Amino acid sequence: MKRTVLAIDIGSTKVCAIIAEIDEDNSAQIIGAGISKAQGLRKGSITNIELASKSIKSALNDARRVAGTDIKTAIVTISGAYTKSINSSGIVNVPNKEITLKEINRVMHTSLYNANIPNEFEVLHALPYNFKVDDQDFIEDPLGMNASRLEVETHIITTQKSNLNNLRKAVKAAGVDVESVVLSGYASAIAVLNLDEKELGAAVVDMGGNTSNIVIHSGHAIRYNDFLGVGSNHITNDLSMALHTPLQTADNVKMNYGSLYAPSNDLIELPVIGDETSTHEVSLEVVHNVIYARVEETLMIIAQSIEKSGLKDHMGAGIVLTGGFTKIEGLRELAVAILDNMPVRLAKPSDMGGLFDTLRDPSYSGAVGLIKYSAGGYTPYEIDVNKRMRHASEEAIHYEAPVMEEEMVDLEPTPFPKPSSTATQKNSVPKSEPTQRSEPSKMVNIGSNSHSKDEEPNPISKFWNWATQLF
Repeated sequence: MKRTVLAIDIGSTKVCAIIAEIDEDNSAQIIGAGISKAQGLRKGSITNIELASKSIKSALNDARRVAGTDIKTAIVTISGAYTKSINSSGIVNVPNKEITLKEINRVMHTSLYNANIPNEFEVLHALPYNFKVDDQDFIEDPLGMNASRLEVETHIITTQKSNLNNLRKAVKAAGVDVESVVLSGYASAIAVLNLDEKELGAAVVDMGGNTSNIVIHSGHAIRYNDFLGVGSNHITNDLSMALHTPLQTADNVKMNYGSLYAPSNDLIELPVIGDETSTHEVSLEVVHNVIYARVEETLMIIAQSIEKSGLKDHMGAGIVLTGGFTKIEGLRELAVAILDNMPVRLAKPSDMGGLFDTLRDPSYSGAVGLIKYSAGGYTPYEIDVNKRMRHASEEAIHYEAPVMEEEMVDLEPTPFPKPSSTATQKNSVPKSEPTQRSEPSKMVNIGSNSHSKDEEPNPISKFWNWATQLF
């Protein structure tokens, strides 16, 4: 059965809404898209809820009009501007000597519980990067393995609660509820990385209008993320000041003459800022020098962030650059020179059914990544913003309400899809027989601490206890 999803990518300069249909085999078909200029945002974060909601609503209405559907819940990106990341670990015993989703869920929630997260921050993602079964390290997928102990190391991404609440308010004001929130760099990585790059390790840098987000993948897991307040609009500002011309003209110069290759000595005529009736001539060599200086500085900041991660040796596939910034000619060659001759690839979003031509642009990697996330493109296991464990093989199911953090360790996990054979056995139990307590291999509802029927006191003993307490 098909399900319809709405993805809203709230970037630093634009808002993109995409509506897609996802089949049972998790293949996605885009049926509608809308784009609007971002307002009420600074560095990708909400600064004016009313203006931001207008931008979201504009993009949303265009997408609905094209798709011919009115969807009320959305999955949304959040900027990495106010995020903090920490690594944590957890360990649990495996009572039945076979690891099920129940144990994986429990160990991941344990690592979350053990993490020292400040009160004003909320978890966006808890992403495991190393499972350990007994003493065996770096298990790719522990499900179904025999073991007496399961350990996990997780990379936990948190954001300020106020930032997350403002985002939810802005989307709510636009007429839709937020179903889930995904870090924008994580969504971009899902859209552009292939399996080999995930396996070998790669850094994905989404270079946008006012911001850049970095995510480092190693062994099918995110190990590091960072946010940089630099983007292509800084080039526009530099050109406007250096050439004494209005911002709109400077942006046109960047789009038409933005190249890092050897400059020409040609002259172009530009209006003067503050007196647009008069013009002056500017050499393209000056334009080149301004752009080159800003791009070089941006790439050096990215190189420092990658160095700081300590994961440079784990990036066998090099660096993948995406986002609107990457459309500048000669960027790849300069990046290779500055980033210690590491392999560098400029990436567009990977192909998808019904992908509109506009969305094939690298600046829409985050929006396309959200659709892929909805179609199961996330890491093999993760805990999302709603405290639910998601896994790559799960079906489209409805989860229970999230559990409070303090309760995580002692509680049992949310139910997950069971094999069809289990379901058949369950249905074959005669109605006259009492349903037995769940076997170890079956999932149990969170907080199911109910006693079995045999342990419940009979009515006479209940009355006797009441009478003795009364008298």
